[in-house]
Amino acid sequence: MGTLKLDGLNKRYGASTAVERVDLDVAEGEFVSLLGPSGCGKTTTLRMVAGFIEPSAGRVLIAGRDVTTAPPYARNTGMVFQSYALFPHMSVGQNVGFGLEMRKVGRAERDTRVREALRLVQLEHLAERLPRELSGGQQQRVALARALVINPAVFLLDEPLSNLDAKLRAEVRLEIRELQQRLGLTTLFVTHDQDEALAMSDRLVVLENGRVQQVGSAEDLYERPANAFVAGFVGRCNLLAGTLEGQGRFRLDKGALVPCAPDAIAGTLLALRPERVAITPAEGAGDLVGTVRSVTYLGAQTEYHVDLDGTGILAVRPTPPAHDPLRRLASGDRAALHWEPAAARLLADDPLDRSSP
Repeated sequence: MGTLKLDGLNKRYGASTAVERVDLDVAEGEFVSLLGPSGCGKTTTLRMVAGFIEPSAGRVLIAGRDVTTAPPYARNTGMVFQSYALFPHMSVGQNVGFGLEMRKVGRAERDTRVREALRLVQLEHLAERLPRELSGGQQQRVALARALVINPAVFLLDEPLSNLDAKLRAEVRLEIRELQQRLGLTTLFVTHDQDEALAMSDRLVVLENGRVQQVGSAEDLYERPANAFVAGFVGRCNLLAGTLEGQGRFRLDKGALVPCAPDAIAGTLLALRPERVAITPAEGAGDLVGTVRSVTYLGAQTEYHVDLDGTGILAVRPTPPAHDPLRRLASGDRAALHWEPAAARLLADDPLDRSSP
């Protein structure tokens, strides 16, 4: 296995910049996800690592070797594509062994490695089948085996779960993570799905408009977002505009005075995760009493949209038992809100839409 280093990686198409100065070090055996909305540059970055796109500037180093100008087959990377890209006329075993055949690996060794790769993904009994005879999840496993069979220094995954249904996505992502950890694969994973990234990654790289917004663990990004984009993209978040008004107090634009972290520095956005907001039926006057706009039952959780003096705030709580007064809260009722001051972080303003979630 090896390490991966991206050094000032850029990609321009004429006057348009798709990726701007991406610097990243991926340690041996680490699972790093590139996360962001469509068009943010994550797939372009991955394809520059794979050698399918030539960088406009910067370098790609694998295991300390500069491979920036090397063709894909000379980089020792294994890539799984979003569309699987299986050869329809080849059997499962032939698909998996194709990369070895191109590398002139002898028949006996090739057969052994193909069997081992199929065993890893639990498909050795389907080696003679054609791709069209497989389910979507099985085709995905064939694509994984094909990438793994060459013993890549770096494992590249380009939204490999996007064609699977929700239940199968959850199963396959767990299998990929377990396989990656068992084999110690240095992995770069592209996704726009925050749940996938949070569940699978050692670290995440959040991209927007071709630029890195923040790099860190799932906890870092969720608990300590660097800016409003990260706060809003990684999980749901109340982003409330206003101004700091003394230690631990934040005045919302619509007038309400709410608590924030006592050590908060000046900022014009208050970031508050919905699950940190406690809500109870209002029994009297209070500093943070608003009107319920809607209540959405989601099984284990319930969402409460509350209007606080003209500012919308989302609270997400475990669904209360039937006898709890909160269970009877409905649209139009008055509700009291509460959160610990430390849960409300202040962020610098940016040009994002700050409408409530």
